[in-house]
Amino acid sequence: MKKFIETLKNIWKIEDLRMRLLITLLFVAIYRFGSFVVLPGINPAMLDKLQSQTAGGLMSLLDMFSGGAFSNASIFALGIMPYITASILMQLLAVAVPYFQKMQREGESGRKKISAYTRYLTVAILAFQAPGYLINLKMQSGAALASGISWPVFMVPAVIILAAGSMFILWLGERITDKGIGNGVSLIIMIGIIARLPQAFIQEVTSRFTAITGGGLVMFLVEIIILYAVVCAAIVLVQGVRKIPVQYAKRLVGNKQVGGARQYIPLKLFAANVMPIIFAQAIMFIPLSLAQWMNPENTSWFLRTMLDHHSWLYNCIFAALIIAFTYFYTAITLNPTQMAEDMKRNNGFIPGVKPGKETAEYIDTVMSRITLPGSLFIAFIAIMPAFASLLNVQDAFSQFFGGTSLLILVGVVLDTLAQIESHLLMRHYDGLLSSGRIHGRGMAAY
Repeated sequence: MKKFIETLKNIWKIEDLRMRLLITLLFVAIYRFGSFVVLPGINPAMLDKLQSQTAGGLMSLLDMFSGGAFSNASIFALGIMPYITASILMQLLAVAVPYFQKMQREGESGRKKISAYTRYLTVAILAFQAPGYLINLKMQSGAALASGISWPVFMVPAVIILAAGSMFILWLGERITDKGIGNGVSLIIMIGIIARLPQAFIQEVTSRFTAITGGGLVMFLVEIIILYAVVCAAIVLVQGVRKIPVQYAKRLVGNKQVGGARQYIPLKLFAANVMPIIFAQAIMFIPLSLAQWMNPENTSWFLRTMLDHHSWLYNCIFAALIIAFTYFYTAITLNPTQMAEDMKRNNGFIPGVKPGKETAEYIDTVMSRITLPGSLFIAFIAIMPAFASLLNVQDAFSQFFGGTSLLILVGVVLDTLAQIESHLLMRHYDGLLSSGRIHGRGMAAY
């Protein structure tokens, strides 16, 4: 405890780090304040049906990512997810379309162009999602609109406000990245998730100690132990295995000779980190976007099942998408051909494998074998909330037993601590993580 207090004092002593933390807190406070600013013309006291709709199912997950803004009919109701969806689509285009592949290879200018296209695509997605949200709002809480205002007249400015609110959140995230502690968009998502944690925890405690089948203190302690184990597993997952042990490295990849010194190629068991689960979650929100345009009574069995994130069909498809995206994201982030060329350029080699094409194919085979257990582990962590519901864990609290929410929380917290750690170490102060067993992803020692 004494060392922790001393570290906080050291953080406050560093002017640049202190200003970055204060700026981050200011932007986060603005984001949270905007989550409670209701759309003009909407009576917040009449949103009971909308809030009950977001109390369970996939709607509750979407509401969690928006920090409760979705159920509040806030100007930030659509959150940052449209931008995440646009980013995923742009990454897919960068793999499939030669024009965007060329743009990626143009360096900083190419990244700026891709960033601009991502924003344009975000606006296009918002033009589709904002009317869908308002149609759903009308179906659930049509009486919330102030008297004397017709829905057609209300929807035009409301669509503009929702789109502007989502783009403003993106702007806040970018300012946190530039002027704050970093990881702005991820931090915005994390804050939205954390905002739901206290209420979910209180609901869970109340249900365990009041319900007839709640289980009381014993079941609550079992629940906390399971949650602790899942959090530890998520930390391992997010950090990844940053280097294969020497005996396995010899067997899998061999060695490369650089300047007369033997070095082993560092391979991560979870090279894609949490990106596959974010990609898959964005895809799973598509049925929700379609459902907002439909009358709930007319939806098919398949669509209703896909809106229930505890159903077996939803979780099977979700797990399959995570495994597929893990291979996809690993393929676009680790280029075996480039690795083989770099080894050849530095006079490196893999014993028994010819340089060039055969080396690239060998590395690709090794990465495929390593990626399989990693993808299965990610998928298992992702569907843990469904298993938690079998133990009668409340729906809101079960989302913290795994899935996207837990992995994002762990990942962003570790990255943020790593950012603070780097600032402290540059000034020759002991870091937050230097004495612990947990290291940020950017600070792990090989």
